[in-house]
Amino acid sequence: MGKVYLTGAGPGDIELLTLKALRVIKEADVVIYDRLANPDILKEAKSGCEFVYVGKEDGRHIMPQDDINEVIYQNSLKYENVVRLKGGDPFVFGRGGEEALYLHERGIRFEVIPGITSSISAPAYAGIPVTHRGVAVSFRVVTGHESPHKKESQIPWETFKTDDTIVFLMGLHNLPKISRKLIQIGKSEDYPCAVISKGTTKDQIVVVGTLKDIVEKTKDLPTPALIVVGKVVELRKQLDWFEGNV
Repeated sequence: MGKVYLTGAGPGDIELLTLKALRVIKEADVVIYDRLANPDILKEAKSGCEFVYVGKEDGRHIMPQDDINEVIYQNSLKYENVVRLKGGDPFVFGRGGEEALYLHERGIRFEVIPGITSSISAPAYAGIPVTHRGVAVSFRVVTGHESPHKKESQIPWETFKTDDTIVFLMGLHNLPKISRKLIQIGKSEDYPCAVISKGTTKDQIVVVGTLKDIVEKTKDLPTPALIVVGKVVELRKQLDWFEGNV
């Protein structure tokens, strides 16, 4: 039996990959990777390393999560060093917990290597700090896409009333619902928000608006994208370092 490294690939910029993640990738016998992991990372693997793609794209899954779990398990029986490479961080809406439990139940050793999550890094590359003295003392990270098989939503919308900053991951297609819900609970229509597409990469696009107009402004944006809601968005005017606007 081998060991599985549930490894965070970071948000997209390859230089945000951690040293530990890079080390286990270089030692890997097989890398099981998803769509959000920068493909250039695979070039760091040793000669002879096997690559298995298990990506999920908009509305289309190459394979269900249960099958991915089994692929990881079967490779752990075959190889000594198995890297499960996941965009962002494995435990921030990465389903890394599910994969870890699956391995634990089967007696497979695993290690979690955290990655820099897009929930803080993409806003940072957009010039938006998720916290800022005098503006925001907290932030909340929320899934923007719940399973369609759920009987009811687990998102506690009413508790968002006083949140300083809210970051929705994977929520672009649900942006109409998100903006509508936030207005319904008491956020003003002119409350600032931003959508960041392909954050931290050379293809990054940032659109700034309000809860009232953000849906129309972002209707043609490509995924992956995240949504930032809060007054910190207004700091982008002074802090947009990545796109060279300051």
